[in-house]
Amino acid sequence: MDHSRMRLIRPSEEQRREAERRRLDPFMRALKAIHSAATPDTMDLEDLERQRRGQELLGRLVAPMAGMSWEPFSLDGMEAAWVRPHRGHDRRRCILYCHGGGYTSGNLGYSRILASKLAHITGYEVLAFEYRLAPEHPFPAAPDDAMKAWDYLMHLGYGARDVVVAGDSAGGNLALVLTHRLKGEGRRLPGALILMSPWTDLTASGKSYRERIELDPVLTLNYIHAVREAYARGQDWSAPLLSPLFGDLSAFPPTLIQAGTNEILLSDSIRLRDRMIQAAVPCRLEVWTDLWHVFQMFPMKKATEAMESIGRFLLGLF
Repeated sequence: MDHSRMRLIRPSEEQRREAERRRLDPFMRALKAIHSAATPDTMDLEDLERQRRGQELLGRLVAPMAGMSWEPFSLDGMEAAWVRPHRGHDRRRCILYCHGGGYTSGNLGYSRILASKLAHITGYEVLAFEYRLAPEHPFPAAPDDAMKAWDYLMHLGYGARDVVVAGDSAGGNLALVLTHRLKGEGRRLPGALILMSPWTDLTASGKSYRERIELDPVLTLNYIHAVREAYARGQDWSAPLLSPLFGDLSAFPPTLIQAGTNEILLSDSIRLRDRMIQAAVPCRLEVWTDLWHVFQMFPMKKATEAMESIGRFLLGLF
């Protein structure tokens, strides 16, 4: 055989994308099932329980926990857990992580995925907590629970500026609402905010809610309307403690926002960036091409790169 004539046949870009799509498809289907709702008028509790159990299982199966400990405990009746890196790490600072799930689902198991990634990339200990969910516990139960977690960290002796508050989707909303509440009470604010595909506008007034419907593989307008109704029925959805986009953002801490081009919440990130810059808040927005809602959860290269960008952002601050 003439080996000099042999050529290495490399897969085309389209073939590589198709292989990646097939690899991620089971994870995408699981995530889409979690972000589903029957109608905006009612949320079936049995269906919600299935979603919540699915999230718990997903977190346990996918979370990259190698090199870390998961230490659950009860925080004054609220389930919480520390993620602690085994390697030498910076004990002076920590991350308070707020999970997503449209305020109607999400739990400690689901929190394991991004909490462990944040701990790995930063070397910080991460506190996750299981705030009460709608429709059983509508607004302001979740912000009250976030404040309880914040006060716990202050009681442990962390300085406010030593705490990074991170959140994805509704958890990004909660991170912003917590900061609004602290500011409103005249208290010190976190050292930084990390927001992954944050839900900042419950009025759903941004362009992407209309323009990205066909592109978004995870979220639908029906889902947004359903969880909004379950969480804040009868409320003024433009109020800053529901839609933090519309609040006074002056003096907010340095903020990194990440979103994908293929999500209906993209406008929530772009408009938040614009308003933060107008308020003289140091803010960086990263929009990742061809990616979707909270893509950082997925076991893929782009998610790793996004997490590494978070690590660099925080390293530059601290």
